[in-house]
Amino acid sequence: MILVEIISWIFIIAGALLGVAGGIGIHRFPDFYSRLHAVGITDTLCASLFLIGLVMQTGMSIASIKLCLIFILMFFSSPTSSHALADAAFLGGLKPQLDKDDD
Repeated sequence: MILVEIISWIFIIAGALLGVAGGIGIHRFPDFYSRLHAVGITDTLCASLFLIGLVMQTGMSIASIKLCLIFILMFFSSPTSSHALADAAFLGGLKPQLDKDDD
């Protein structure tokens, strides 16, 4: 039983570190699209790792079934919402920042 707890904490800590990496990406990248890319990728994996770790902590129960349903919802809705934000920004006239050396 202790091995399951150790593995679940590894998943939870990895999710937390990925969340920090996404937060750094929000502040470090230059334009909206690169920031959205950094956060869109890290939030899906971050939430997935958290939920996997929590499912391992709860064991076989109704709570783990609910966590699996949340995982399925997050797995499909997070990339879809990132794409919708990028599409709305592009259609609204926000152009990506291009490299200045290509002139």
